[in-house]
Amino acid sequence: MSLRSLRPELPAVGAAPEAVRKLARLEEVMRTGRRPLVLAHDNPDPDSLAAAAALAYLLRRTLGQEARVAYGGVIGRAENQAMVRELRLPLVPVSRIVFDDYDRICLVDTQPDSGNHSLPPRHLPDVVVDHHPPQERSVRAPFVDLGADCGATSTMLARYLAAAGIEPPPQIATALFYGIKSDTRDLGRQTGPADETAYLWLFPRVDKIALGRIEHPLLPAVYFQFLHAAIERARRHGDVLVADLGRLYAPDLTAEVAEHFLFIEGIRASLALGSYQREVVVSLRAGDGSLNAGMLAREVCLALGGTGGGHASMAGARVPIPAGGAVAADRTRRAVARRFLAALGVRAGSRGRRLLDRAARASAPIGAHRLGPRQRFR
Repeated sequence: MSLRSLRPELPAVGAAPEAVRKLARLEEVMRTGRRPLVLAHDNPDPDSLAAAAALAYLLRRTLGQEARVAYGGVIGRAENQAMVRELRLPLVPVSRIVFDDYDRICLVDTQPDSGNHSLPPRHLPDVVVDHHPPQERSVRAPFVDLGADCGATSTMLARYLAAAGIEPPPQIATALFYGIKSDTRDLGRQTGPADETAYLWLFPRVDKIALGRIEHPLLPAVYFQFLHAAIERARRHGDVLVADLGRLYAPDLTAEVAEHFLFIEGIRASLALGSYQREVVVSLRAGDGSLNAGMLAREVCLALGGTGGGHASMAGARVPIPAGGAVAADRTRRAVARRFLAALGVRAGSRGRRLLDRAARASAPIGAHRLGPRQRFR
């Protein structure tokens, strides 16, 4: 089956000649393959999960290929677990993958030099589809689509489906919609016209009940214990907030904490970091245009032997922990935090202050300082 037979009319989201051209090139690269592998990034977020599942679906519909979809690390956040469960996404952990068994490898929402995927160095991808800024080795792949105009990789996959004239089923439409929604924070961050168009194109096709269950999952008690500890550990350094979370039970929790803390009044940047297995996992969020979070994360972590990257407003990084157990993990986290604080302009030696003052917290009614006299609870 060819792409041409599936494209009687091109919806607006995929009608641009550039989208059609890229789709044709993708088919050309993948056509001679027999066993394709689609690899999401490690500890995948909704955008990576959705884009990987959608690419596998696209390959099945256009070329009749049954692609395997794999991920490294864990799917830790309750929302992400609910997404996989509710939409029955066909994913397997990378521990079950023998890379030599596949003749086409696709990297989705990540790139060869990013350091946040489980593709062995001796394997080069045939396809790289990612909305993050381009990195050096990405251009060597036979097919490369690096969407500088997109706030989510899910937007890019929606364009491919629309350009092929494929009506996405509710499972795929819901995944892509939530991928865009979560990565752009409801179209409020790093968003372009392509994201808005894809969002509106997908919405009528979404399984609204499943989406509700994904966005509002039941949470384990340990999550609230963790959130309490994050608030207790957070320290303000002027307009920069740092939360050293200690040992993590899921690596993607740093992103959630950094995201939450960016909503605190007067915070320009929030940094959350913690130890997971043999790495320090870092998430950085920027609240204004005064810094480029992705560039800063890359520069800081490269100097520490790690990897990092992302967008101007959001970034992630990983730094290896040397041998030495919990003591080495604590020391590495402190070193990482110091480097980031220095890069953010916080003076050396600053201990910061607690996010919540204990005495004030014990004596003041919750929210009292925010309510006017006519708004007091009765």
